[in-house]
Amino acid sequence: MTVVAVLSFGVGARSVAPTEVLQALLDYQGTDDHVVVRDVRAPRALLAVAVGAALAVAGALIQTLARNPLAEPGVLGVTAGAGFAITLGSALGVAAGPAGELALAVLGSVAAALLVAAVGRRSPLRLVLAGVALTAVLTGIALGMRLMFPDVFDVYRFWSVGSLAAREQAPLLLPLAAIAGSLLGALVISRALNALALGETVAHTLGAGVARLRSSTLVLIVVLCGAATAVAGPILFVGLIVPHLVRKPSAGSVPWLLLYSMILGPILLLIADMGSRVLLPTGEVPVAIVTAFLGGPMLIWAVRRHGAGTL
Repeated sequence: MTVVAVLSFGVGARSVAPTEVLQALLDYQGTDDHVVVRDVRAPRALLAVAVGAALAVAGALIQTLARNPLAEPGVLGVTAGAGFAITLGSALGVAAGPAGELALAVLGSVAAALLVAAVGRRSPLRLVLAGVALTAVLTGIALGMRLMFPDVFDVYRFWSVGSLAAREQAPLLLPLAAIAGSLLGALVISRALNALALGETVAHTLGAGVARLRSSTLVLIVVLCGAATAVAGPILFVGLIVPHLVRKPSAGSVPWLLLYSMILGPILLLIADMGSRVLLPTGEVPVAIVTAFLGGPMLIWAVRRHGAGTL
């Protein structure tokens, strides 16, 4: 992961030689290349690492909790809640700048996830159905508001592209701290999730507190996905792709599944971000488009492997 992160410092519209990258990191001279590396690409790489780890671990947690290999973090309505909050805030005139959009996205994602959890807390199936239903409702209302108010659409479209470009200038200390704390929390409860992955009856037999464990897992998913979506916009498929890629080497162990997801998620998003910078000669492609191209075939493979009945 470190090698990929350092490599990403030199890739972009302005290429920087590896020797210059190392010099910018170890002996900053203030040249144009050093400014690009230290002030733009290094914070962007840090953001990609945090968002990639958050989305990947959130995907692994929701698949374990729902016992559905095709579940992904957006099933809790987090993305739809964040988009609806930004749309509503723009219509009311309270979405002022990146800080305002960040706060609205966090509030919207948390509120949507709490509502889904309250409705579907008793079973994984109800949780998924509640998330799908709320996502459809919020998306429809938000779309109607954006069609009625063009200014609202202008604000929303810059957030909704799902990109890391220029996001490193937003206030990121609190979201990154929340992601780091939640990743640590996921590792703490990972052993207990081993029992839950075998089914609630088995978990009860092994002495696990199923209700408390499910609530803790939902909180971690909400914080991870909500913070990542708030700072980078909706980036799909990372939470679906990564757990599938690491499921075989994890050998059925939830702790190893989460640990591998924390490593592969950032690597995947760093590679996608590098690709987004060089695919077009005239500008950048949003990283969400790159992950969608990667995730589409992966979703088809996952459905063929597990069967449409798991949807």
